[in-house]
Amino acid sequence: MVFVKHMGYYLSVFFSTQQKTAPKPGFNTFILHLLAGLCSLATTGAVRAQTTSFDSLGGVTRQLARYQQRAPHEKLFLHLDRPVYLCGETMWFKVYAVDGTYSRPIALNSVAYVEVLDAANQPVLQGKVALQKAMGQGSFVLPTSLAAGSYTVRAYTSSMKNFGPEAYFHSTVTIINTFAASGAGNRDSASYDARFFPEGGNLVRGLRSRVGFKVTDKTGRGVAAEGKVLNQSGAVVATFKTLRQGMGTFSFTPAAGPDTYTATVTLGKNRVLSRELPRPYEQGYVMRLDNTGPDQLTLSVDATSNRPETLYLLGHSRQNIALTAPLQLINGKARFLINKSQLLEGVSHLTLFNAERKPVCERLYFRVPQRRLAISARADKPQYGTREKVSVQVATADQQTPAPANLSMAVYRLDSLAATTGLAIDRYLWLAADLQGSVENPEYYFTATGPEAAESTDNLMLTQGWSRFKWEDVLAVPKPFEFLPEPYGPIMQARLTQAGSNKPREGIIAFLSTPSRLVQLSTSQSNAQGLVHFELNRFVGTDNVVVQTDPRQDSTCAITLFSPFSDRYATRQLPPFGLTSRYQSDYLKRHLQAQVQNVFSGKYRNLYAAERVDSMAFFGKPSATYLLDKYTRFKVLEEVLREYVPEVVVRIRKDGFHLLVVDNLNKTVLEENPMVLLDGVPVFNINKMMAMNPLKIQKLDVLESRYFHGTSMYNGIVSFTTYKGNLEGFPLDPQVLVREYEGVQRQREFYAPRYDTPDAAKSRLPDLRNLLYWNPNVATSTSPQTLDFYTGDQAGRYLVVLQGLSDSGLSGSASFVLDVKPAL
Repeated sequence: MVFVKHMGYYLSVFFSTQQKTAPKPGFNTFILHLLAGLCSLATTGAVRAQTTSFDSLGGVTRQLARYQQRAPHEKLFLHLDRPVYLCGETMWFKVYAVDGTYSRPIALNSVAYVEVLDAANQPVLQGKVALQKAMGQGSFVLPTSLAAGSYTVRAYTSSMKNFGPEAYFHSTVTIINTFAASGAGNRDSASYDARFFPEGGNLVRGLRSRVGFKVTDKTGRGVAAEGKVLNQSGAVVATFKTLRQGMGTFSFTPAAGPDTYTATVTLGKNRVLSRELPRPYEQGYVMRLDNTGPDQLTLSVDATSNRPETLYLLGHSRQNIALTAPLQLINGKARFLINKSQLLEGVSHLTLFNAERKPVCERLYFRVPQRRLAISARADKPQYGTREKVSVQVATADQQTPAPANLSMAVYRLDSLAATTGLAIDRYLWLAADLQGSVENPEYYFTATGPEAAESTDNLMLTQGWSRFKWEDVLAVPKPFEFLPEPYGPIMQARLTQAGSNKPREGIIAFLSTPSRLVQLSTSQSNAQGLVHFELNRFVGTDNVVVQTDPRQDSTCAITLFSPFSDRYATRQLPPFGLTSRYQSDYLKRHLQAQVQNVFSGKYRNLYAAERVDSMAFFGKPSATYLLDKYTRFKVLEEVLREYVPEVVVRIRKDGFHLLVVDNLNKTVLEENPMVLLDGVPVFNINKMMAMNPLKIQKLDVLESRYFHGTSMYNGIVSFTTYKGNLEGFPLDPQVLVREYEGVQRQREFYAPRYDTPDAAKSRLPDLRNLLYWNPNVATSTSPQTLDFYTGDQAGRYLVVLQGLSDSGLSGSASFVLDVKPAL
């Protein structure tokens, strides 16, 4: 398959507020399709939104459908077991993969890539997590060498790498290194910033515009501020004040002429910022979206031109077109009424096009989802003692109807270090995942009501741009994506080049194998770019891989393996971090607890779930199998084959040994060497193979017919297996590439002691666990399920957190606190 880098000019979904020149022309192909078949609708009053027949869009919806089929929109969510860790502890997580439109589980990929990034976006931990039925689980043991600070956990699939890193999952965690003497981290937050976002994308002279703004500290958190807008003469033309999370709006009319505008922002008593507003255009359009009723939005458009003009509105939600309609601009004004029920739940994107077939304004709107997965969870007692059994009853429902779901559950101790809670799955999938950057306190936009909540939500839509959908991607000529989905396992990619240069080698067959008693072999033929790819559908843990070419076809090409991890990073600001003297006793306490657990329970850290291994070789059942210990052991491999392997004929020619397989079915001898394997690794030099000590070989398998393997054809297969499965020192050719490679993570099991007998309850081993319980596979049905675990020796308050997803796409979370009292 050909790998081609996905290129193209990307249309900005949220017009840059720093743009200084007029919008560039473009988008003609899209607009021609969009306007084809749309009829003009002249009116002097408001136009009520209507969904035009999709056929009238002249193929745009067909292109959108094609795009959805070629590139299904994915989202990942990770439920992390807790927000704060100590170096040396284990980070546990559950991965949920959903489609980007309706948040239903999507099994497009079988692998998720999870990374822990430091403040400089350098990965400190990386892992591949196997996904089954769109879900998976993994863990990282945090090294004691990590510096204390705030870190980003991000996750993505191979398909998601074809698009921007802004669409990857991101979450922030705190890691404290109690082994280090200090940890200043990134505590300094003295730097502030203010950004301004004209509604619709542009300021236009002579047209009154609403401007959203956001004032943040160095970490990206909103801060309270107030300010004023000054023209070139120093006159105040507008004043403003933040509402929530450092966001707010103000309105003003840029005057005609060369005037520029500057905002002065005051933070507290002594700090003042000065920022230039985007330069107004001389001509153009402005858009305003107002909430004018419980079920109605009003879209207002003003233009500098008074001539009649037909404009076109297109609204979509996560690749689904919700409405398309024309509206008539008369005397430079138009209004458009939108029924909120026409827009899908979550974030919607409204784009306005003018008569010249150019996008002129864009706007986001958030509709709070009405349905969510209701998770009810309650403990059997209001209070517990140490080493006491806790039973939690869990049920899930859609409204009042029981709904089966897959959940994950964590129980961790609340203390001064764990002051924040993790991100909720429904808040992320319906809001944060579709906006640029991180959303501060997303819970507020789902639960708050009233005028202030509506205004705050609108401010969020004005100041944090759309992170996903790009129309040019939809309408571009389809090209193969650089990164393919991985439905059966990780795909390893490599490039074959001419030795001594970067010139790619095309049409060369490469072989991938892993020395093992489990015989697996993959092949791939290089494309015009010299790229080959191999599917590793049963590669678990870390092992050596062997990549080589057949020297009869090519013996000189260089092989370069590529990392499967993304090398593109979103721009993110981490929250401040610093060790403070006020929490010194808490650091010492957590350090002691962690070290005690490592000493007395460290042996349980690397418990792994039993893996079901398919021992069948890639070529299936062999024609004959020889366990050499059942026969006379010869010291020369030639004697072994001649004496009791009639399916293989040994010939000696001028260039040395040749092995010919006897095809008994067709009563013939295949004329070329078979594929010879040693512990699954192809051996093309038969002389080397024949020189190996047969006493190191335990088993010989023979396939006595031709075998077609991808684009390759073998004249039978002769497979030798050593006792250890590690080649037993066999010398590989110099051009063979041998590298250590990490497959998907082995499934580490969470360990927690049980005090279900009197002797266990009286055990003198200390139990100072901070994380009492972690279960990534809680499957609910139509009846409640009971989960049991035991408290440890630490009294305190423990937070129980459940998150999950139903098959229909309903997501939800729930939490409550357990009180554990010390024993009397």
